Order: sequence, then structure tokens, then C-alpha cells
Amino acid sequence: MESTRQLKIAKLLQKEMATILQKLAREHFSGTLLSVSKVRVSPDLGVAKIYISIFPVDKTKEVEDFLQLNNTKLRGALGHSVGNQLRVVPELILRTDDSLEYEENIERLLRGDGESPIK
Repeated sequence: MESTRQLKIAKLLQKEMATILQKLAREHFSGTLLSVSKVRVSPDLGVAKIYISIFPVDKTKEVEDFLQLNNTKLRGALGHSVGNQLRVVPELILRTDDSLEYEENIERLLRGDGESPIK
């Protein structure tokens, strides 16, 4: 169970990363929507797992590669924006949140548009 401190920091990081990613999407991936769906912070506050939703889904690989290459720049930008509130900026682990794709697949199967994997 996450502590109150972890939850507060996760909320702060989610808000600030969303702003950073929106700017990044405008500059490098026009027509792509990047959003932070969830942030989990380790108990020692040293690591933050950030789950990012990418729309449209076909640009996922390109955006993932870009984010991994620029992880240190993202951490620096995050440190610049939360420097007054946090002493140490956590290490960032960026993950793609594919829950939207999963939900879309379930809806498609329920409508009968696709073939069920169970025969």
C-alpha cells in the first residue's frame, strides 16, 4: 500500500509530466496525443514508474523509442519544474499503458467485428 507521501508525489509527477509530454508531442509528434495515465513511486521515492498512453496506437513504437532515448532530458525537464518541491528527482521508468488498446479489442470482440481467440 502506498503512503500518503508517495501518493502526493505521484500526483505531482503525473501533472508535471503531462505538461512536459504535451509540449513534446506538439514539437516532435504532431497529431499524436500523449497522456500520463498513472504514476507509481517507490517507497524510498527514488524511482517513479510513469505509464503513458499514446494515441493513435500506430505511433506507439516511434514514441516509445524517442522517450527512451531522451529519458535523461525528460528527467531534467521534470527536475526543473518540480525543483522547488522535491529535493531529489526520482529515476524515471517509462512504460506504455496499453489499456485503451485492450479495451478497444474487447469492445470489438463483444460487437462481433473480430474473430474470437477462443474456438
